[in-house]
Amino acid sequence: MILITIDRHLHSPMYFLLANLSFVDIWLSSVTTPKMITDFLRKHKTISPAGCMSQVFFAHCIAAGEMALLLVMAYDRYVAICKPLHYFTIMNLKRCTGLVLTSWTIGFVHALSQLVAVLQLPLCGPLEIDSFFCDLPLVIKLACMDSHDLDILMNADCGVVVVTCFILLLISYTYILITVHQSSKAGASKALSTCTAHITVVMLLFLPCMFIYVWPLNITWLDKFLAVFYSVITPLLNPAIYTLRNKEIKIALKRLESYFMNHKANT
Repeated sequence: MILITIDRHLHSPMYFLLANLSFVDIWLSSVTTPKMITDFLRKHKTISPAGCMSQVFFAHCIAAGEMALLLVMAYDRYVAICKPLHYFTIMNLKRCTGLVLTSWTIGFVHALSQLVAVLQLPLCGPLEIDSFFCDLPLVIKLACMDSHDLDILMNADCGVVVVTCFILLLISYTYILITVHQSSKAGASKALSTCTAHITVVMLLFLPCMFIYVWPLNITWLDKFLAVFYSVITPLLNPAIYTLRNKEIKIALKRLESYFMNHKANT
């Protein structure tokens, strides 16, 4: 985020969106990871009802917002590869900012709809959750009522966001590769290289969420692993995936290193 902000060579729509993705990833991991780490050091692992509901709300808000943001990034790649002459006209700062705000709005509305349903549940003891943090399916299991209809509602709500974004992403990247392949094989190879990092990040985020919220497997150890994977491992891998496969980022890092080396030599 700092590198993209201070290096004028990276002031383009793609890197603006990439900086926003990094910002979202910071929040996604911050919702659950600090509490998870402190619980590893405690014998009695507890969380307040307000803290539990906060984890549910912010985890869904940020994750859904990130999914929508990845869709925006796919649209950015579509315009850059399929309409290069109009790229900076279409993806101007005003439109990029509007698309980012729209992704946050989608996340907020989705999370609010989930939270409203959970807050109305009558909960009864023992109030124990078999996971590393509070998550919606686990909170629903604590309800003193038949939660079958609510489970279906939750799966449908999550499915609207997850499946819709995932299908649109697949269509977008497929259309990009087909369009470029028809024009030149060399272009197809370049487009595939450009989109590989995006597709990798999409798979890392969407597949765990699908098996937790849309088509739950109800295998406790696997649910724990997938929950930690999308909330901790994926935000950790995203910067590495984009950095290691991006020549411009590598060059910018070298420029920054040279600047500090020269500044140190002069002082």
